[in-house]
Amino acid sequence: MANNNAPFGMRPVGRLGSAPMTQGTSKYKIADGYGTAIFKGDIVKLVAAGTIQLSAVTDVANVGVFNGCFYNDPTTKKPTFSNYYPGSITPSSGDIEAFVYDDPNMLFEIQDNGTLGQTAIGDNADHVAGTGSTVDGQSRNTLGSAAGATAQLRIIRISEDPDNSDIASANANFIVKFNEHLYYNNGAGV
Repeated sequence: MANNNAPFGMRPVGRLGSAPMTQGTSKYKIADGYGTAIFKGDIVKLVAAGTIQLSAVTDVANVGVFNGCFYNDPTTKKPTFSNYYPGSITPSSGDIEAFVYDDPNMLFEIQDNGTLGQTAIGDNADHVAGTGSTVDGQSRNTLGSAAGATAQLRIIRISEDPDNSDIASANANFIVKFNEHLYYNNGAGV
C-alpha cells in the first residue's frame, strides 16, 4: 500500500528507552527583525547572539525543534501566539519568545522524501528543507538520504503510523533522534 505524501516536519513522539514523555519545551529568543520564517516542526539552532534561527542542513549546533512563538504584534499591538514565526517581526514591546523541544533524547517522527528502506535503520541523515505552510504554520521538511557519515539525525526505526509505514514505498515515516545537537554530540559551543 502506498504511503501518503504529506510532510509535516518533525513532531515529538517519545524519548529513548521508553522514558516518560512530557512534551515539554524550553523558551528561547528570536532576534527582533530576524528575516527568515520558522515553522512548527523545523529544526532550529542557537547562534552566538544567544538567539535561535532556522537550521540549515549543514548546521551541527542544532538545539531542537520549533513549536511556536509568542510576541506582541507590531500592527495590532496584541499579544500573539503563532505556530510559526513569519519573519521580519519587531514586536511592539517585549521579546519574541520561541518554544523549542530541546531534549537531545527526544524521538521525532518525520517523513522520508524517498525510499530509505530497512537498511537505513541505525544510519544518519540530514533533513531536507521544504516550504512551510502559512495556513497551519506546519513545516514541510522531510528526511533526506541515509549517509554513512555524520549527519543531523539518527534513524531509529520505522513509524507505526498505519498510513505511512510501508518501508518499501516512498514517503514512509521514520522515528529519528538528533545526532548533531548542541547538548548532545557537539564538542564546540556556538
